[in-house]
Amino acid sequence: MDYRSKRKVIIVTYIVRSVFICLIPFASNMVFIYGILVVLSVAKAFFNPSSMTYIAILVPKEKRKRFNSIQSFTSSGAFIIRPAIGGSLIFITSVEITLWLNAFFFLISAILLFFLPEKENIDKESIPTLTITQVIHDFTIVKKFMVNNKYVSFVYLGYIMIMIFSFAMDAQEVVFTQQVVGLSELDYSLLISITGIGSVVGAFLLSVFSNKFSLRYMICIGLIMMTFGYTIYAFSWSFTSIVVGFVILGFFNVFLNAGIMTFYQNNVPTHVMGRVTSIYQFIQSVAQVKFLLFIGFIADLINLRLTIVVLALVMLLSSFIFSVSILKPSKKGFYQEDDIEKRN
Repeated sequence: MDYRSKRKVIIVTYIVRSVFICLIPFASNMVFIYGILVVLSVAKAFFNPSSMTYIAILVPKEKRKRFNSIQSFTSSGAFIIRPAIGGSLIFITSVEITLWLNAFFFLISAILLFFLPEKENIDKESIPTLTITQVIHDFTIVKKFMVNNKYVSFVYLGYIMIMIFSFAMDAQEVVFTQQVVGLSELDYSLLISITGIGSVVGAFLLSVFSNKFSLRYMICIGLIMMTFGYTIYAFSWSFTSIVVGFVILGFFNVFLNAGIMTFYQNNVPTHVMGRVTSIYQFIQSVAQVKFLLFIGFIADLINLRLTIVVLALVMLLSSFIFSVSILKPSKKGFYQEDDIEKRN
């Protein structure tokens, strides 16, 4: 990943996604569809570390928090608008045309990236061959980074581990809201829309006032309030109580994501960021699958309400412990938003 132009990798992933989305209407069976989805997931796996690294290369350190805040705002807005546009297009045209339009916009995104500057000077002769030895070497480099940057690794991996709890609760969300709380499908759809509105409002305020918020407090307040929202959700008994919890977690989730993203980009060197991000995502994916299977098994053995409550409370407690490590005065240097040398 780090041996190639991040801009070109992003362009290729957009083109690959565009082509394979175009093929979905022609899928003759489920095996073909699952094969396409696997390719799309692989392309996304290449896209995420490449885009994160390219942003860090392209955006100056002192402007990254503002950029990530605006990006959170646009992403949250898309979360609200995307289903409405997709549903309207399917209603007006057809599923096939909607998919082809989606593919077309991926292609447009790839074309627009050609207008962004190429910030990396990649020597093609120096690009190593992809072998088992090279993969092991890359793992060694990432391990060395984690050993030499224990606090940065602790913060980001700690964030990943805490977010796995939210992933597990989200996976049980439909069953919990409809079978335990008793919401209808219409209530659930409305609930998701209201959550998205909370995210949009939070992201808008953050994009406007991002310079007023300390990076450390963005992470801590965002994490604690988001987990508090999940706790309200876990104890909910009605549509109104779930809405309160979801609005809180949606509102503050953007603070957490923008803060962690900025912290990560500021503390991981760009020449290893692609490899480090890929390994972290691999760890996250493996942990998510194992934890989700475990929670699904536990939920079958005991009451689902109790399972969600325990997850939320553990997540809330972890967020307080995690925030203490972030607010330590000795670690303040890791959250500097300029080029002042970090203090260990």
